Amino acid sequence: MNGTVVTFFIIKGISDIPILQTLTFLLVLLIYVIILGGNLTIFIVVCLDPHLHTPMYFFLCNLSILDISSSTVTLHKTLSSFLSGDKAVSSHVCISQMFIFIALVGNELMMLTAMSYDRYVAVCNPLHYSSVMGPGLCAALACTCWLFGFIESTPLFILIYRFSCYKSNIINHFFCDIVPIMKLTCSDTSLTNLLIFVCGLFLSIFPFLFTFTPYIFIIAAILKIRSSSGKQKAFYTCSSHLTVVILLYVTLICQYMRPVSMDNLESTSMDTLDSNKLFSLFNTAAVPMLNPLIYSLKNKDVKSALKRRWFRMIT
Repeated sequence: MNGTVVTFFIIKGISDIPILQTLTFLLVLLIYVIILGGNLTIFIVVCLDPHLHTPMYFFLCNLSILDISSSTVTLHKTLSSFLSGDKAVSSHVCISQMFIFIALVGNELMMLTAMSYDRYVAVCNPLHYSSVMGPGLCAALACTCWLFGFIESTPLFILIYRFSCYKSNIINHFFCDIVPIMKLTCSDTSLTNLLIFVCGLFLSIFPFLFTFTPYIFIIAAILKIRSSSGKQKAFYTCSSHLTVVILLYVTLICQYMRPVSMDNLESTSMDTLDSNKLFSLFNTAAVPMLNPLIYSLKNKDVKSALKRRWFRMIT
């Protein structure tokens, strides 16, 4: 198929309807402010309150930073293009944005895996929790999580960066995601598709297994607790994390793992891309916005810390 060399892309955004663009901008701006406010609040409260200097909240701080980073990477163009009217972005910046977003998603999945292991040790081996989850191990797990996504995504970034031609430079999305980029290119994508499959295994399937497997042992350990109050307390410590894990994985599965018939790819591409916008918006905006609410509303320690901080501020 014929194509041209592309030096810049046009990001169409969330909506093409003029009457909805102002409403969309205000909604995205509100969501982004809530994301920043909620996650920064958790980060600051955990750093300032000595009662929260535990492995669980150390990983929660890292998760908050990841949520802020992923939403900033994807939503900033939607906000800036509305204010400036410029929807163009250079091809280098576009591919870099896609790489950073994929890496951050991988980092977040790995961070949730580390948090799952932390909950497993807390419930299944509480007497040795402090010695097992020491500062050294927590720091090593966090560094591994942050590096994993970037290292794993680098080969894919190199291949996509070398795409030589595209059918069009108009991206029907609100950021440079891998799905619209792959549909626009007319370069050979056989090796890239294979690498996407391999990266998908390491960035999704393996973290999924390592995240949910500990919960099998956690649930088994909870069922062995005789007192109902003990069961409730043990489940309470894990429910927030499990809610976030399920929310993120369901969103990613709906966004990237929905089957599309290869024989009917062209006819369904617009519907697929439009639905990808909705799932991407939920993944990049709603999930980071809900995470602080889930952890604060369902966590007595965080609520108590917030009350202490607020009381000290007003007194």
